[in-house]
Amino acid sequence: MEPRLVGPGPYRATRLWNETIELFRAGMPRGRRRSRLRTHERCFRASEAVAWLHELLRGNQNFGPEVTRGQTVQLLKKFLKNHVIEDVKGRWGQEDFREDGRLYRFPPSSPLKPYPKRPSYGKEVIKFPDWNEPGAGTSQERTPVKPTVMNSEMWYKRHSIAIGEVPACRLVYRQKLTQTNIEQIWKSMMMSHLQKVLGLDSLDEVLDTKLVNPKHILHNVYNINKQGIVILEDKSKELPHWVLSAMKCLANWPTCSDLKQPTYTGFERDVFKTIADYYGQMKEPLLTFHLFDVFVSVLGLLHKTNKAIEAFQVSCLLLPPENRKKLQLLVRMMARISLNKDLPPLSDAANTRTLMVQAFSHCILCSKDEVDLDELLAAKLVMFLMDNYDEILNIPSSLQIAIEEHVGQLRRVQFQKSYPEVYKERFPTSETEAVLFPEKSKQKSQLLMWALKKPFQPFQRTRSFRM
Repeated sequence: MEPRLVGPGPYRATRLWNETIELFRAGMPRGRRRSRLRTHERCFRASEAVAWLHELLRGNQNFGPEVTRGQTVQLLKKFLKNHVIEDVKGRWGQEDFREDGRLYRFPPSSPLKPYPKRPSYGKEVIKFPDWNEPGAGTSQERTPVKPTVMNSEMWYKRHSIAIGEVPACRLVYRQKLTQTNIEQIWKSMMMSHLQKVLGLDSLDEVLDTKLVNPKHILHNVYNINKQGIVILEDKSKELPHWVLSAMKCLANWPTCSDLKQPTYTGFERDVFKTIADYYGQMKEPLLTFHLFDVFVSVLGLLHKTNKAIEAFQVSCLLLPPENRKKLQLLVRMMARISLNKDLPPLSDAANTRTLMVQAFSHCILCSKDEVDLDELLAAKLVMFLMDNYDEILNIPSSLQIAIEEHVGQLRRVQFQKSYPEVYKERFPTSETEAVLFPEKSKQKSQLLMWALKKPFQPFQRTRSFRM
């Protein structure tokens, strides 16, 4: 059984989990092993499982060669906890998996993860305000109606309308394009674009669109500084000053304007630990739990770099502004640290790039469910973020222009229906321009004719030119 690429779509994390289990059960070598004077059939040692599964994951295009041996051990711990494997005595769940000589085997049945049953979320249809519908506070039920006295004149008017002699008057309510309408338009077009990029028939299985806040989208697009970093209105949600200073210290090492205290041997490691501890104590990852399936689906597009970047751009705009800002600052720091050759090693056990992934992948992306491959998926996502953060954390300009043009067109339609005569004067067509500006048109034609009839005059040198 060969590994295959699991593309974007519903339950991608579950599909990857089940496929990895099937590959492991089908390919893991088993045989006769001896332990404590006893011989056991069809089993394998823990160290053998780590080595074989590590090579399987490294060669799987869904995970890649960056998978570490430690991540493989963590996955086998999950396998033991969820009865994918058991020791030769049949114990599982409470046992701790270690890379040693202990013997394990597969249970008779394969405990694949069932696909979650989620409610089918109805598609949100963004309804543009109907000009003929009464707006808020214009209900006719609250309007006091005076009793009509039927006289001969009133009877004649009603009779004329009924037989079609006089057209009936109809009250038209003029509604404005409100901020709420604009927010819903942004949300609708963003969701449609994300669905198109992911190649899905619907986003229902990967995202509850009701949880997407359109105010967050507009804030992330327009409330930014010159560097593209989100500006928060609520200052209490900002990073603490001491964390921000520590991040600037490592990002700009060895030249840091905020560094006022004297350094010592191992100072940079203590600063890094301070940052890692702060991000590690967060109760929810920066990419949020309810967007987990969206980002896992985007990971299925990594073989198409441009498509993946585009999908990441849209998905990151759905984040709460405080999450997006923390993510922007963290990923930029990680990328600079990884490329900084002047920074001393921050760990003796791993290189700087690997250390960044190990320290921050869990606080960027993880799932609520422990039965998942979130460590491997988060590591792959973080590495892609570090390599392409300049593009991913920017606003998709083409999409922004398309939405703004759509909103502008709706405003022009609203203005045209409300003030048709003024609209004709401000936005004349080629046919109406001659009617609106007849004198201007005639003057243009006369000038053109005069220019054509004017005889050609040869070039003459002037005194200033000769000098």
